[in-house]
Amino acid sequence: MEVFNKIYSHVSNSVSSTVSQLSGVLPGNPVTREFDASSHIASAGPGLQWKIYRGTKRSTKQEAAIFVFEKRQLDKWNKTDRDIILDTLKRGVTQLTKIRHPQILTVQHPLEESRESLAFATEPVFASLANVLGQTFNMPQPTNLTDYKLFDIEIKYGLLQLSEGLAFLHNDVKLLHKNICPESIIINQQGAWKIFGFDFCILNTSPGNSLPSYPFEDYSPTLPNISQPNLGFLAPECILTHMQNSSSDLFSLGMLIYAVHAKSGDSLHFVKDLQQFKSRANQLKQLPQSKLQNIPESLKEYVKMLLNITPELRPDAHQFIKIPYFEDVGVKTLNYLDSLLQWDNLQRSQFFKGLPEALKKLPQRVRVQRVLPCLVRDLAQPPMVPFVLPSLFDIAQECSQKEYLHYILPHIKPVMKLMEPVQILLIMLQKMEILLKLTPPSDVQQHVLPMLYRGLDSDVPQVHELCLSVLPTFAGLLDHGSVKNSLLPRIKKLCLSTSSLSVRVNCLLCVGRLLEHLDKWIVLDEILPFLPQIPSREPAVLMGILGIYKLALNHKKLGISKEVIATRILPFLIPLCIENGLTLPQFNALVALVKQMFQSVETEHRTKLEQLNTVQEQQKALENTMPTISTSTKPVELDQVFSGLGLDSFVTKTMTIEDKQRITKQQESIKAFQSQSLLEPQPLTDIKRDNKSQAKDLSTSLMDTEFPIQNTTNVNATNFQNIQQLPIPTSSSNKSAVNWNKQNQFTANLTNGFSQNSNLFNNNQTTMNATNMCNNTQNWQNSANPWSSNKSSSAAQFSNIQRNPTEKQTWSALDNLLPTAPPKLPMNQMLSPNRPLLPSPNNNAPIDALSKDDIMDLLS
Repeated sequence: MEVFNKIYSHVSNSVSSTVSQLSGVLPGNPVTREFDASSHIASAGPGLQWKIYRGTKRSTKQEAAIFVFEKRQLDKWNKTDRDIILDTLKRGVTQLTKIRHPQILTVQHPLEESRESLAFATEPVFASLANVLGQTFNMPQPTNLTDYKLFDIEIKYGLLQLSEGLAFLHNDVKLLHKNICPESIIINQQGAWKIFGFDFCILNTSPGNSLPSYPFEDYSPTLPNISQPNLGFLAPECILTHMQNSSSDLFSLGMLIYAVHAKSGDSLHFVKDLQQFKSRANQLKQLPQSKLQNIPESLKEYVKMLLNITPELRPDAHQFIKIPYFEDVGVKTLNYLDSLLQWDNLQRSQFFKGLPEALKKLPQRVRVQRVLPCLVRDLAQPPMVPFVLPSLFDIAQECSQKEYLHYILPHIKPVMKLMEPVQILLIMLQKMEILLKLTPPSDVQQHVLPMLYRGLDSDVPQVHELCLSVLPTFAGLLDHGSVKNSLLPRIKKLCLSTSSLSVRVNCLLCVGRLLEHLDKWIVLDEILPFLPQIPSREPAVLMGILGIYKLALNHKKLGISKEVIATRILPFLIPLCIENGLTLPQFNALVALVKQMFQSVETEHRTKLEQLNTVQEQQKALENTMPTISTSTKPVELDQVFSGLGLDSFVTKTMTIEDKQRITKQQESIKAFQSQSLLEPQPLTDIKRDNKSQAKDLSTSLMDTEFPIQNTTNVNATNFQNIQQLPIPTSSSNKSAVNWNKQNQFTANLTNGFSQNSNLFNNNQTTMNATNMCNNTQNWQNSANPWSSNKSSSAAQFSNIQRNPTEKQTWSALDNLLPTAPPKLPMNQMLSPNRPLLPSPNNNAPIDALSKDDIMDLLS
């Protein structure tokens, strides 16, 4: 990021400085109304006084070059010299504007003068030849000219262009340039050499068809150098004999050729005054061969002729153009390119066919600057595009990313949308590797991929095959949506509908190459279900399907599940094993894949079952090793709680063995007690004493076993009634009294618990066996016991244990179940044999069964 910031700041400073310079130089100049200037790129003209800026025309956004002469540069001269210089510069631009020729710099806007400057606009310019040769006066740091070196082909063709320009000036315009030198040669943006600097040109004064005559103007040492031709390139006769003609420009061309090939510091073309000029003229009479050693061998003799001090011995411009030096493939190629506009489509198509071979002999810079602009012009004609594209891609192959984005990509984007002629798409697909290498991903998504989609939708099998062959190279640029919605549907449709076996096989190969870049779910949902739908069973198609299955099975990211293999793939592959068209190797490959898939299913499912079995065994082992927790209490079963209350039809009886054993034991104890009372009658006192003793023992036993206070257990209803029917102790023993009080307190607490705790039957820690209580109560009423056999004694005993009538009665939840007539009594007062808990079964009156609401009220 820091590097980008530095670059941005450098560019911003450069642009701001240029704008500030122009704002100080061009205020009010009409050129600024139509052109926007940006960076200062070069200098040209006499003394390199013209500053050249890169510009753009506001109306058309067309690139241009803006030449600016700042009048403040003339401050070092007096007014007369300033006026002469200004007149010279104006004259040169005015004459340039009048001439139109491919080898003459084209003026887009004529000269405009303001108080501060002179300015005009031309075609886009790279630099002047003087700048390229190292003269960088009146220009910024030449970043674009660093290590810039002219190629031989550039020099050859440049000299050819200058010769053609001079031939046009001499023969057609009848004009003598008189200042052919590096400052007067402009290299435009395409690398073409253009003649500029008509400041000292001389027009022909001869009438009609007579020989041209050019008036002589003597060289004045008193005038500024920039107001007179460059002495280093001026012909000797222009000063020594006061004669000049078209051959004088050819001498200047010879000196230009020498300067282009000479090494730095060569004194032959550096002349500062007339004395040095005369000395050089004498040297040229016998020009040593060593001075021409840097000039190409095929050009030495002609340069020597051009530098001859005798004008008649010099060749003219037409003669010089025809020398063997210019018989070069590269020069001819560039020359043909410049004349393409004069040819018809047939001639141009023939030229473009051979152009790729000629391009191999041209440097890349020449291809980009000179060849490419000519090719781009013909891209606007669809019939010519197939002939142009091969050469275009040859140039693009050697381009840098920056050059490709600037010079090529903007022009081929419209070509990607063309479907006719079909050769356009074929060539684009063949050169897809270059496109992907240089085209940014965003442009690939926007322009290249749609071109491939249009190719898949076309009707040409050759286009289909090329599209399918290049699509895998886009795998890294494809997103999930493009693959699912655009690419795969087209490939599937093409594979199912095409009649070409080659196209169908290429579809499968394309899918196979794309497989590793796809999402697992796309493969499962889009690709695997599509393979059985292919209507062809040719061996090549089957091998393609086999390859896709094999890749999907073995790829780590994909991995087909055993369910898919068992339910979808194997039912499809197994019948294919008996296809008659398969060769033995193909059959072996198919069977091997089927076996591999079945082995995968077997291994995976066996592993799963083994894991499940292991988990089950571990669970059993864990249950066996856990400690057994035995509880002294068991939850009351619903059918046991309401046993004997007439709820048998509503409650399902589920009595455990332990409950049955406990009930049987308790009933046997009661029967033994009853039988003992019947067989051994005793006096009342003895009975009371014995009953007291038994009640004490029974109470103690209940306290210790059946009704532990801290650790609550089942409450036996029979024992509860026994406690209520025990006689009141008469002994005065403190110990017996204490025990009786404890027993009486326990009985009262237990009775209150029935009336206050409506959730007694739902408590898991304190449970009471209501079934035993009801059954034992009925047994007490019907059995012959001491209290029931003797009514008087029973009444007395009942009265002895009867509570105080004034005491507030406590009603339990079970009291609501008793008949309403006679009046209900609390549960602790229901021991009279005359008041049975339930009506006798022998009674003819019907027994009302409890409703479900009554049961729920009882449980609540």
